[in-house]
Amino acid sequence: MKAITFNRIGAPEEVLQLSEVPVPAINDNEVLIRTTAASINPGDFLFIQNLYPEPKKPVFPQQIAGNHGAGIIEKAGKEVAFQPGAHVAFSYYNSWAEYVAVPAEWLIPLPAGYPAELSSQFVNLVTACDLLKQSGVQPGQWLVLTAGNSAISILVTQLAKLQGIRVISIVRRIKKVHILESLGATVVIDLSAEQGNTVQRIMEITGNKGVNGIIDNVGGPVTGELIRCIDFGGKLIINGGLSAEKYTLHNFDILLSGLQIQPHVYRYFFTPPLPEDVTMLKEIAEISAGFASNVSGRHALEDFKTAIEESIHFPERGKHIFIM
Repeated sequence: MKAITFNRIGAPEEVLQLSEVPVPAINDNEVLIRTTAASINPGDFLFIQNLYPEPKKPVFPQQIAGNHGAGIIEKAGKEVAFQPGAHVAFSYYNSWAEYVAVPAEWLIPLPAGYPAELSSQFVNLVTACDLLKQSGVQPGQWLVLTAGNSAISILVTQLAKLQGIRVISIVRRIKKVHILESLGATVVIDLSAEQGNTVQRIMEITGNKGVNGIIDNVGGPVTGELIRCIDFGGKLIINGGLSAEKYTLHNFDILLSGLQIQPHVYRYFFTPPLPEDVTMLKEIAEISAGFASNVSGRHALEDFKTAIEESIHFPERGKHIFIM
């Protein structure tokens, strides 16, 4: 089978290659999945660079890249309740390949016909739901999203709309403002065209009350500004670090605003879904089936160089996925 592999730690553009590898054998607790779609995410690049904590470490030779995907079960082990033909998503290892062996406990069942663009990044749907809940923002209140054009922010925007939460979407380019507004953003702020003080603009938008929560996928100076327009007791949820720049805070920026700063880690990063999560995951699949996804590129595995380059250098253009 074809797979995208690497044999050493390094920059994805330098170490990834298209390889022919054996179809994996499965153990009694595993299934063999014929991959239909696999997303390219910032976390995949961290894995390739060996930046994830234990036990998320590459194993050589020919470590297959990719951590999230979806497909159809071709074969099931003796201890597995899933049947061949079932449509499932997973967050595990080795997703950038035509076939992948996954322990059954890591599988998320999907309805037949669930869109490939969403199934390949079901990780982002779970994350979006958890981020919105973690933010604590209530219906009628204000939520700021950075990297408003990103896959995560677009999904959060649509979920927030369903809950009556008002969203200020921060983008670096205005080209998708009409799309973001149609998906549920109340206001879109384009940093490339912004004239004046972003904090002042947000305070005007919120009637000088400030925002109730920030979900930040970027970091850098903008985050430092946004913190200064948060209402008392609001939360900053850190979900990414697209900016290499830093920002500074004084203790009073936190003390006088009652600010809570919390990191977000994908709930299934270290451990698989729990049996009691089945209902929640089913509900996510049901409410999201008609969601728009920010997928701008669909690639065969053979086109991996373009897919990787676009994902690294032009993330604002949208998510890229492999279609097998």
